[in-house]
Amino acid sequence: MEINALRELISGDGLREKFLEIYRDAAAPEEQKKRYLRTLDEFEKAFGEADVSIYSAPGRTEIGGNHTDHQHGEVLAASINRDAIAVVAKRDGGTVRLISDGYPMITVDSSDTAYRNNEEGTTTGLIRGVLAGTAERGYKTGGFDAWVTSSVLVGAGLSSSAAFETLVGTVVSGLYNEGRITATEIAMMGQMAENKYFGKPCGLMDQMACSVGSLVHIDFNDPGKPVTERLDLPAAADGYRLCITDTRGSHADLTPDYAAVPAEMCAVAEYFGKKVLREVPSEKVREAIPELRKKLGDRAVLRALHFYAENERVRKEAAAIKAGDMDAFLKEVRSSGDSSFKYLQNVYTNHDVAHQNVSLSLCVAEQALGGRGACRVHGGGFAGTMQAWVPEELVDEYRKAEDAVFGEGACAVLSIRGCGGVQMCG
Repeated sequence: MEINALRELISGDGLREKFLEIYRDAAAPEEQKKRYLRTLDEFEKAFGEADVSIYSAPGRTEIGGNHTDHQHGEVLAASINRDAIAVVAKRDGGTVRLISDGYPMITVDSSDTAYRNNEEGTTTGLIRGVLAGTAERGYKTGGFDAWVTSSVLVGAGLSSSAAFETLVGTVVSGLYNEGRITATEIAMMGQMAENKYFGKPCGLMDQMACSVGSLVHIDFNDPGKPVTERLDLPAAADGYRLCITDTRGSHADLTPDYAAVPAEMCAVAEYFGKKVLREVPSEKVREAIPELRKKLGDRAVLRALHFYAENERVRKEAAAIKAGDMDAFLKEVRSSGDSSFKYLQNVYTNHDVAHQNVSLSLCVAEQALGGRGACRVHGGGFAGTMQAWVPEELVDEYRKAEDAVFGEGACAVLSIRGCGGVQMCG
C-alpha cells in the first residue's frame, strides 16, 4: 500500500479492531496508532515515499518447562502483547537495508549468506543468518528496506532477539514467498541464525513461541520436527494478569552458570551412553543415583530429576488448561518455581550469594499475593526475571510492591496474544 494511503488508514482507525485483537488492551488502539504512525514517518525520513507493508512479531514468555528444551523436553510457552514491528518496502536488487530505532543503518546482501565470525553478537549476523536459513530451505530471498522498533524489553527474559529473527523471517516470507514459510520453519531459521551466525547456543523454545504464537505446548523430542499444540486459556484466566518483573540484576560473568545447567544434565545422559536426558528413562536415573553422585556430584543429579518432573508438570499444565481448571494450572506453576529454586538451582548464582535479585522478587511476590495466584523464576534464571499470575484486583498493589524494590517500571503487566509473526497491513 502506498505510504500515505496506509497513514490515512491508520489515522482513521482502520486498524482499531486489529490493534485490540493483537495487543489485548483497551488503550491499545490509541497507543499503537501513535506508534505505527511514528514508524511510518521514520521510514519515510530514511527511505522516502514507497509502497509499504507493516509486520509484527511478538516477544515470548515461558509458562512451564524451565530448562527442558535443550534436553529435548516439553515446554509451555506463549507470545505476549509486546512486539517488534517493521515498516517494509520491497526493493529491486538483493540489498537489505534495515534501521532499528536508535541505531545506524545495516546493509546486507541477501545473496551473500556466508558466515562471518566478525558478525557474531550483531544484528547483522542475525539478518544474514535468517536469510541463509531461508535460502537453505529452498525459499526465495531478496532486497527490502525496513525501519524497526520494538517494545520487547532487551535483557528482560522476553526474547527480543527471537522476536527480531521472527520478524525478519516473516518479512521475507511475505515479500518473496507469498507467506508460505511455516511458523515452525521461521522459528528454526531463527534458531540457526542465533546459534551459528550470532554465536549463542540457545534451544528452540524462544523462536517457536514467538513464531507460532498464542499459548503453545511444544514437544522437542525430535528437535527437527517439534510437535506443537496451540491452547486457549480457560475463561477463569480472565481473572488473572501475567506479570513479569525485571529484577535488573547484572548478567555479567553468569555464562558459566547458564552453561553448567545443560552441561550437567548432558553429563547424566552420557553416563548412560545417551546425548540428552529425554533419551534416558527416568527410572534408570533414579536407580543409579548412588553412582551418579560419586561420579558427577549431587547438583547434576538434582538437575536431572528436575528435568523429568518438569516435563510431567508441563503435561499437567496443558491438561489443566484444556480442562478449564485454573486452580490446577496455578498449582503446577507454583510447583515449577519450587523445583527450579531447590533442584534446578537457577534462582541465584552460588558465586555471589550477596546478590539474589530473583529470590527477593519471589519473596516480595509471595507476600503481595498472600497465597493466591502463583510465581516462579522465569527463563534462564540467576539474575533475570520473575513471572507471576496475579489476581486482577491485586495487580496495582502487586506492581507497586515489585517496583518499590526494583525501580519504576520493573514490573510489566502483560497479556498473551493470539498469534505469532504476522503481516499487519499493506
